[in-house]
Amino acid sequence: MEPLTPEQIKKELNNLQGWTFDDDKIHKEFTFANFKEALSFMVKVGFEAESQAHHPEWFNVYNKVSVSLSTHDAGGKVTSKDIELARAIEKAAS
Repeated sequence: MEPLTPEQIKKELNNLQGWTFDDDKIHKEFTFANFKEALSFMVKVGFEAESQAHHPEWFNVYNKVSVSLSTHDAGGKVTSKDIELARAIEKAAS
């Protein structure tokens, strides 16, 4: 899997509201009404991530879930797999 260039990443992020690129990862923080909604989101994303065999790095405190994506098989760089999972994450959040 080939890493995307910074220009390719920026172009892809134009279609993913709120996502940023930093430290060889794409990131977004999601805020929900309460812990139950945050946990439900994480479960949905977990099933999608498993089906894609691509898993997020994430952190949860109460109603916030911070997500970071990069591809281990590409040396920890951002690839099309990360963009695809970010799109699925957006769908799960809506």
